[in-house]
Amino acid sequence: MATNGAATNSSSSSASSNSGQALPEQQAGQNMNAIVQVFPPIVELNVGGVFYTTALTTLQRVTESLLGQMFSGKSKTPVLRDSKGKFFIDRDGVLFRYILDFLRNQKLVLPENFSERERLKKEADFFQLQEMLDSLTLPKSLSPVDPAYSVRTSVGTITVSYRGTFAFGRDGLADVKFRKLSRILVCGRVTLCREVFGETLNESRDPDRGATDRYTARFFLKHTFLEQAFDMLVLAGYKCCGSCGTSTAGGIMVDKKPGMDNEEDRWNHYNEFVWVRE
Repeated sequence: MATNGAATNSSSSSASSNSGQALPEQQAGQNMNAIVQVFPPIVELNVGGVFYTTALTTLQRVTESLLGQMFSGKSKTPVLRDSKGKFFIDRDGVLFRYILDFLRNQKLVLPENFSERERLKKEADFFQLQEMLDSLTLPKSLSPVDPAYSVRTSVGTITVSYRGTFAFGRDGLADVKFRKLSRILVCGRVTLCREVFGETLNESRDPDRGATDRYTARFFLKHTFLEQAFDMLVLAGYKCCGSCGTSTAGGIMVDKKPGMDNEEDRWNHYNEFVWVRE
């Protein structure tokens, strides 16, 4: 009987000593909830098919944000990789540039006439960047902008140019010649070009790099009506102060590939018009 009592005391003592200390099996189960990932100091990202390269410290800068949790090992799910080994995030890859800029600079600076504010708000909310979301929620007049936006735009120069030829009529109308323009190019300060031409301005060949006051030679118009462009410049207070152009090829004939119009090629020319507002 005494032996049984000692065994009982021993087992109860062992149970009491283990009650305040987790068993190795329990500790292993708890550790399985944490995903351990090692991140390099320079991180390559694939965000919705758009590639970015940034420092790990940039992604960790706002610790309470989703990116801060993902790239510090605090996330409950691992960050996926694509077939090239880049870390993959299934979000809007184009708008992510503004997320990254905010993390780098700790302030929100958007291009002039930025039209994706509502979509960017959704991205800021997804990445849990509250300060950025607050800046996007402010009225436009109170939103923080780069001081360079205040540069005076009443004075400036815009150059309009085109490369053209003449389209000839069909048989029986050989004397009828119509002006044929392939594209009207616009060069000048970005803010002035946008002010004058508005929605008729095509910026697809010159995506905004975030600079607030820059010049470009890569804008063109969505139409080919030269007089419409001139009317818009006049209405904006510009005056044409000079122009220049090249002569046509005249009688010089150049061998062309089959199917190309030799007659139109003879009349190719290029003209520029300089408009100034004082």
